[in-house]
Amino acid sequence: MATVEQCRAAIESLSAQMQREQGGSRAAAGLDRTISVTVPDLDVVFSGRLHEARIDGLTTDPAPKAQIRLRAASDDLVALVNGELPFASAWSSGRVKVEASIGDLFKLRSLL
Repeated sequence: MATVEQCRAAIESLSAQMQREQGGSRAAAGLDRTISVTVPDLDVVFSGRLHEARIDGLTTDPAPKAQIRLRAASDDLVALVNGELPFASAWSSGRVKVEASIGDLFKLRSLL
């Protein structure tokens, strides 16, 4: 099981990857949403704002329900960000759950 610190580092790494790879895309520029990442095995919820292909203000403080919500076990979260677990297979098998509007899902797909 990964630690809270490893999960935070994974989310920050994901933010940096999205910024590097998609910073100039229209999908990235048009996405300004609150986001949360629930890690049930650690009983922690990270929240922040997805804006311009980066996640700002990452915190574990209580926050209102986010517009984009991801849920993954700590090891799966770290493996996703490290490229060891393909997002499509993790999502289709239920290891990663995503709740968002259909438009946001299409935009997210271009970022991930």
